[in-house]
Amino acid sequence: MEDKDKIPETYYNSIERQGYSRRDFLKFVAYIGAYMGVQSSAIGQITKALETTPRLPVIWEHFQECTCCSESFIRSDHPIVADIILDKISLDYTLTLMAASGHQAEAAKKATMDKYKGEYILCVEGSIPMGADGNYCCIGGRSALDILKESAAGAKAIIAWGSCATSGCVQAAKPNPTGAVPIHKIITDKPIINVPGCPPIGEVMAGIIVHVVAFGKLPELDSAGRPKAFYSKRVHDSCYRRPYFDAGLFAENFDDENAKKGYCLYKVGCKGPSTYNACGNMKWNGGVSYPIQSGHGCIGCSANDFWDAGSFYSRDAAITPGNIEANADTLGKIALGGVAAGIGVHAVLSNISKRKELNHRINQGTENEKHLEDL
Repeated sequence: MEDKDKIPETYYNSIERQGYSRRDFLKFVAYIGAYMGVQSSAIGQITKALETTPRLPVIWEHFQECTCCSESFIRSDHPIVADIILDKISLDYTLTLMAASGHQAEAAKKATMDKYKGEYILCVEGSIPMGADGNYCCIGGRSALDILKESAAGAKAIIAWGSCATSGCVQAAKPNPTGAVPIHKIITDKPIINVPGCPPIGEVMAGIIVHVVAFGKLPELDSAGRPKAFYSKRVHDSCYRRPYFDAGLFAENFDDENAKKGYCLYKVGCKGPSTYNACGNMKWNGGVSYPIQSGHGCIGCSANDFWDAGSFYSRDAAITPGNIEANADTLGKIALGGVAAGIGVHAVLSNISKRKELNHRINQGTENEKHLEDL
């Protein structure tokens, strides 16, 4: 822990101490800024904030969960995310990753809660069991409910990591024997950022923390408490198979010829049309792929109650039609007489749109690099 008389270390100080160069730092800023979706004019603000802002005190609690959120975070594509940001977090409190345990770990948490009362961020991974007086999840003889309330009392804000913490996930699936509930059902007097997913994307998690550090406030949230930068669009909206959906071309089975051709997976259960997440844009494993690209439909893991929404392999027949969307079965019938023409027109429009987006990203990246060189 830091001495009271010692000047708090900033993120940039820590990055230098870890052996990273100024160039590495600026690359990280450009990288995380791009994922956050900020304009080039805000890159300088992020840089300055990380250079001058003392380390953000964070307490990271684990309750009913499988730790996949932490696993996703530490496997972020950029090494500074894990080596610097997570390293600094672990100096406060996270049962899974910190070196201390038992009384030492609890003493570290209490010291942070006392010293930074009203300033620290509470990250929560996992749901809270309300059944049997909370005895389904106990740590050190105390219930998860009791620990959560104590940790939340002095927090500036709460980040609920993953679907367990945001909606209850598998623990809350019917018949929900432990009486599991999400964090927002218990803590109602603190700002809460909901980051659903099983798990969330590591870069999304890093981007949220950097946003709080850089701008001194929570990111803009939607009506469900999710950051709009990452949850404003459906997986369907950025899916490369979308042209096939619009043309009414679907795989009927995972091993049929349509599946081999890469047709839309909606009929074999893809929940992309009703699931909000950034998987199609950001992807996983360093941007290598995501479930749909790997040949499996989206299971809707960032949607509320996705475990109770039916089989992962049954299609949702109640998708709300849009300008060029309709029920998949209806689309298939309409498309039979004009599939070739439909694909041709959509391909042209899609390519024009993608080219414009690509050129915009290239130009914005060039502007970001020039801006960073002037810093």
